[in-house]
Amino acid sequence: MSKIRVLLLTNRDSDNVGDQLIEGSVISIIKAVMRDLGFADDEFEISSRAAGIVSRAYIASRKPELLAPARKAVSEADVIVFGGAPLFNYSYQNFYLRTIKTLELADEYGVPVIMSSIGVEPHDASNAKSLALQKALRSGSVRQITTRDDIDSVRKYAEGTDIVVAHVADPAVFADVVFGDPFPAATVEGQKKRIGLVVTRPGIFKDNGLVFTEEDQRRFWLDVIADLTAKGLDYHLFTTGHFSDEAFLEMFVRENTIPAAKATVTVNSPEELLKALVACDGIIAYRLHASIASFAYGIPSIGLSWNFKVPEFYASVGYRERALELECWTAAEVVPALERAMAEGVTKDSAFLMSVYETLFHGLKAIVRPESGAALRSYDDFRNALPHYPGTSQKEYEDKVRRKLRRMYQSYQKQYRHQTRVVETRGVVSRYARAVARRARRVLNRGK
Repeated sequence: MSKIRVLLLTNRDSDNVGDQLIEGSVISIIKAVMRDLGFADDEFEISSRAAGIVSRAYIASRKPELLAPARKAVSEADVIVFGGAPLFNYSYQNFYLRTIKTLELADEYGVPVIMSSIGVEPHDASNAKSLALQKALRSGSVRQITTRDDIDSVRKYAEGTDIVVAHVADPAVFADVVFGDPFPAATVEGQKKRIGLVVTRPGIFKDNGLVFTEEDQRRFWLDVIADLTAKGLDYHLFTTGHFSDEAFLEMFVRENTIPAAKATVTVNSPEELLKALVACDGIIAYRLHASIASFAYGIPSIGLSWNFKVPEFYASVGYRERALELECWTAAEVVPALERAMAEGVTKDSAFLMSVYETLFHGLKAIVRPESGAALRSYDDFRNALPHYPGTSQKEYEDKVRRKLRRMYQSYQKQYRHQTRVVETRGVVSRYARAVARRARRVLNRGK
């Protein structure tokens, strides 16, 4: 009997290491489901690829030869699972075009598709991009769509079809089981509580329609640090790995004489992100992945809501009040909110967390073994059954570093071209470009 081939598409190639936490968690959940359905490990294989399996070059040129790798991967699959990726991004990205083409290939080769815990941008009946997505989803290959955020939009996208839809937990809520605690921090009596401060790239606010400048973010973190210090709390600055976040953090540390020990500027792997995270007693984060990982590890956090997905996540796990909007981004409001969260702790709703497993179980069962009489596991049994992440190999680490270096170079070139065109912004752009170049050198040295 030939193996069942699962083509898993995630944001695995993103610099944002939170996406790698999602990939590892989805792989573990799928393995657990396939075992539940009676498949031995040598009877199925999971090919994990980037969700952007259709290249940007193809989207730009539409040359058939550039589609060959994606065509081969799809044609060889028995089922496609999109896991935890923001597939419908069309507001300021063109990722939706790559999603549409992947679905067209799946329909061409008759490969069923499951979209599991995906990120969704709002359905907009007046937007041509949104309508193009809706048309592709109705082609017949999509069997199930579950989302971690905008379930109402998913219902609209799937309206009039037999597609099963549901609101589910993010797969990374099980990161504590899948990844464990690779770097347990030593407990020192009398040690100050440490608060993790997770910064982001300056442009993310403008991209999402918020008036919050690079200088605003800088002042915010300085005020938070001053407040934490006055309260006798320690702090540690870090990112989830995106090179633009790291460029901002390096500038912030350098220009404000932050001690080097107070920051982790370079993050290239799940192990490095988790090392910074699990050493903290509380987290204040712009990046949603940091909030999700904090929840998984039982670390209270405050999410700074630059996008609707942040409050959606916090509401889904029962802590909507821990997601703060722009008007609350002051040390006077954020630090007390974190103190309240730390006093309350983290409680998990096992029924909701299991939703991502249960929907994948039913979706895969209907496709690969509909005759199976297998039953769902209990929460505790499922956690015990999840396979552990095998660790980032040296080759994988080097590949991640090379991808980041390539993106840094491309960003540097873009910023350089911009500064030569717009003279009045030369100082700011040049400063950022220099920071990106410094990041490239440091990442290169780290990867050697």
